Amino acid sequence: QVQLVESGGGLVQAGGSLRLSCAASGRAFSSYTMGWFRQAPGKEREFVVGISWSDGSTSYADSVKGRFTISRDNAKNTVYLQMNGLKPEDTAVYYCAARRFIGVVTTPRPYNYWGPGTQVTVSS
Repeated sequence: QVQLVESGGGLVQAGGSLRLSCAASGRAFSSYTMGWFRQAPGKEREFVVGISWSDGSTSYADSVKGRFTISRDNAKNTVYLQMNGLKPEDTAVYYCAARRFIGVVTTPRPYNYWGPGTQVTVSS
């Protein structure tokens, strides 16, 4: 059974930085795609960024391009989300997700596994 566990959320002032981690376990992930999504209160879950585990290709939402960076550590089965220049509108619960196929998609439904989420709050 695949398990995803996020960590690294917290409270930060606008302009600050946080690094989220997603530790994956349960199987080999070489053919998986990993994604980060977020959901603010009263809003739908939205795509933030995704990465193909096999070749490292990435896709970013326009709202985070140039500020957020996704990376992976194959040895640790961990995906990271470095968030710089945080804005109050980045406040949300951030979820890590895994999809059993290669290729980043920007909607939540194709992702098969989800972590419980980690809260990110950016104060103005």
